[in-house]
Amino acid sequence: MTATTSQLSHVYPQGSVVNEAGHLEVGGCDAVELAREFGTPVYVVAEDDLRARARAFRDGLAARHPDGDVLFASKAFPCTEVYRVLASEGLACDVASGGELALALRGGFDPGRIYLHGNAKSEAELREAAQAGVGHIVLDSFDDFDRLGRVAAALGVVQEVLIRVTPDVAGHTHAAISTGQADSKFGFGMDEASAAIERAGQAPHLALVGLHCHIGSQLMSLAPFRRAVEALAELGSFPVYNLGGGLGVAYTDDQEPPSISDYVDAIVDAVHESLGAGVRLLIEPGRALVANSTVTLYTVQTVKRNVSTWVAVDGGMSDNMRPMLYGSEYDAAIAGRMLAGGRADLVRCHVAGKHCESGDVIVRDALLPNPAPGDVIVTPATGGYGHALANNYNGVPRPPIVFCRDGVPRMVVRRETYDDLAARDVL
Repeated sequence: MTATTSQLSHVYPQGSVVNEAGHLEVGGCDAVELAREFGTPVYVVAEDDLRARARAFRDGLAARHPDGDVLFASKAFPCTEVYRVLASEGLACDVASGGELALALRGGFDPGRIYLHGNAKSEAELREAAQAGVGHIVLDSFDDFDRLGRVAAALGVVQEVLIRVTPDVAGHTHAAISTGQADSKFGFGMDEASAAIERAGQAPHLALVGLHCHIGSQLMSLAPFRRAVEALAELGSFPVYNLGGGLGVAYTDDQEPPSISDYVDAIVDAVHESLGAGVRLLIEPGRALVANSTVTLYTVQTVKRNVSTWVAVDGGMSDNMRPMLYGSEYDAAIAGRMLAGGRADLVRCHVAGKHCESGDVIVRDALLPNPAPGDVIVTPATGGYGHALANNYNGVPRPPIVFCRDGVPRMVVRRETYDDLAARDVL
């Protein structure tokens, strides 16, 4: 009998099931078979999950505030096929570098619905954005004014801009992904914002249309979003407000973030109360769009028992840096024995990576049913910042990305080869 997602944790992609063989299925594809066909580690994306979350944001905002747009914060998963899928669902896009801009254009986004961010944008990146015809460039510093003014003058264009404001509102999250506090590398503090607004109004090749703020990522409370909107209201009235992203997601079974609909309602209610119903409203979900669409599959290489039980797999910090960067927690399961045994058969263990670092541990204190070499381990919720932060530590090639839909897998990014590792060598 097939088990539905109701018997799986909500951290797995929508539509995931356990099939009659006891194997995890993602997008209708057997995870154990995917591991055999594509090798491990491998990122597996449930395309329908990705599309469903995009529609939830898009339709939810349209229902409450028609003059708005949902921007994919593409730093979360900068993969050409992800850009293509989300562009096809009617989303706009934000990018934080020239490379992300190039990928977004390659993925089919309308340049006019691409928005460039960044606290250290180079003149070359600003030129690339202006030449492409991006919708807004977000000014993050007075140096941005100088560089973009020169670029726009040289091109003979007037570039629409937003000013990023740091509203001194911090959400409860890891310090490395908190961006709304006064002491931040991002944006203009409240004491400088008025001067930036005045300067933008005097710049001949810049057209100030509004304000931007982003207070942090992986926020599990909606109250900070409301406070940020109230802070922006102190700076005057503007046609456009971009309120960033930051909605948290569930990485482990015990986490219950606000729903997309609750988030949209909180944002829209705050905007209507403090800024008015007639403004154009932009939001920028990233992690909340992509994280739970994806699982990573590994193969167990060794099981070692000393003080702890160490289950070592063929990936680690080269494909998921978040546990090492932020102490992030994940769940883990054996994809071929999803419903195996009772609690007495479960072994408390650490799922460790293959890299030469003691800190290379993907999941601590996982409960797995008698893990053994050859087992396929699955860690869910790896769509946000898995591929984005992947690296070649220890000369490990980065994993492929496989999209699954209606039982059909398709590889959209191939696994790197050893030749790829040397592709930039100058001999």
